[in-house]
Amino acid sequence: MPTKVRTADTRERILTAACEVIADIGFEKIRMRMVAERAGVSTALLHYHFDTREKLFTEAMTHSFANTAVDVERDAETAPAAVVLARIVRSLLPTDPQLHQDWRLWQELWVRALRDETTRVFAVDLYAQLHGWVSGAIRRGIDSGEFTPTDVDELSTLVLSLSDGYGIRLMLRDPTVTPESAVAAIWRHIAAALGAPAEPPA
Repeated sequence: MPTKVRTADTRERILTAACEVIADIGFEKIRMRMVAERAGVSTALLHYHFDTREKLFTEAMTHSFANTAVDVERDAETAPAAVVLARIVRSLLPTDPQLHQDWRLWQELWVRALRDETTRVFAVDLYAQLHGWVSGAIRRGIDSGEFTPTDVDELSTLVLSLSDGYGIRLMLRDPTVTPESAVAAIWRHIAAALGAPAEPPA
């Protein structure tokens, strides 16, 4: 196996392990050796790739978001914009075990951002990427004529805000909120603003 491929594979395993460990026990309790053990690498090799816990945490968050985006956007250039946007909405909520883990990472990020300025700046930047992801899907639909023109930035902010609100209640296992009802509630605002189908596409 070429060195570059081997290095990329090692980083991938470390970041996947970091996401799992942080979600399991929280960032404040994490130790580098725990991630190394989960990834099946030596602590020295882990430190070679990530010299601090903070760097590992931010890279893990970026890795988590990027993996979700790649899966959702796999056919974004050919699928109807409403289908892609509905996928994005579902991916913004803890609707399956992987997304539940992602949400635990986000909750760790929020808490840490309240106490650490570097993490706060990183969190703001990550939200900007999320905003761009949602707004990009909306703009594609408007440009193709599938959606009615609207204030894209305002709608994107609303979608993210609603997703955070419903996501928190789902994480708390609020019995009055289900993944289906959360998606439907968010989609109603999208449908009204964009002239999209009344029901979120499957």
